[in-house]
Amino acid sequence: MADAKVIPFDEGAADRPRGERRTRPRPTPRRKAAEPSAVREVLALPAQGEPPAFDETSGLDETSGPEEAAPPQGGWESRIAGGLSFLRRRLTGEYDVDEFGYDQELTDQVLMSMLRPVYENYFRVDVKGIENIPADGGALIVANHSGTLPLDGLMLQVAVHDRHPQNRHLRLLAADLVFMLPVVNELARKAGHTLACAEDAQQLLERGELVGVMPEGFKGIGKPFSERYKLQRFGRGGFVSTALRAGTPIVPCSIVGAEEIYPMIGNAKTLARVLGFPYFPITPTFPWLGPLGAVPLPTKWTIQFGEPIPTDGYPPEAAEDPMLMFNLTDQVREQIQHTLYKLLVQRRSVFF
Repeated sequence: MADAKVIPFDEGAADRPRGERRTRPRPTPRRKAAEPSAVREVLALPAQGEPPAFDETSGLDETSGPEEAAPPQGGWESRIAGGLSFLRRRLTGEYDVDEFGYDQELTDQVLMSMLRPVYENYFRVDVKGIENIPADGGALIVANHSGTLPLDGLMLQVAVHDRHPQNRHLRLLAADLVFMLPVVNELARKAGHTLACAEDAQQLLERGELVGVMPEGFKGIGKPFSERYKLQRFGRGGFVSTALRAGTPIVPCSIVGAEEIYPMIGNAKTLARVLGFPYFPITPTFPWLGPLGAVPLPTKWTIQFGEPIPTDGYPPEAAEDPMLMFNLTDQVREQIQHTLYKLLVQRRSVFF
């Protein structure tokens, strides 16, 4: 049997010649670096808070040894100790990233802490149906995409991590453009994003990760304000094929509130072509107000996770069945669209 074709999720896949397979340079996995003894002596910090337990038989602290004692929970002293310990690990290289460049410690300690105030205080996100995300094992979360800039993906990451009882991490599939931009490229990899291709998605799902995909791509995020909350084309169903091969459930997700943060009333196509962007948005405030016009409007968001669609009951060859892929893709799309309409009817105001 011929090898299965790699089906890209991004919108540019339709214009790529058939048979062409994208390759992605992967960062070399970083391993824990051995800490020089001189650095350890200079940077080692005394334990804060409660004194360590004492072993009367040996006369030594039970916490003594090469491993650092975890700082006590709560209080400014423990926070400072934790922060200094984090900086020490960064300076000495004593941290890990996976083969995709994901740095879980940096994501939890820094990136999530920066996004959380926006999530809680600016967009005031309500989350529904979080129990539909499995407690463990792989699952593919499929969401609508909107908002001119991909803030919806970042808020979705925070929602899954902070609201799920197991504090699970969402690995988002991102478009090629994300990994071509300086600074953004490195931050995206550190936050767990990876290239939107079936090969990477299947590998993550088979490892038991939560994977997030927004099949509308640039057609969804860059659509005009007049077409808000109308789902665009979901590609060729590549995400369904990947979930079938991995045998993981598909969780539809509907996001309301992101459409209005940058009301896109125009598209400077010539400028976008010169800059190499899929679109160049014109909003009521941008570019007229300069950098101030790039501040999103403080809309009220709702994220709802629907009932998962199981795929483990299908035979292995089901991933090659185009009719089954079409039906499942349409089922996911209709469920997301129906939930969007229901949430819009229930919404009292764009801002409250």
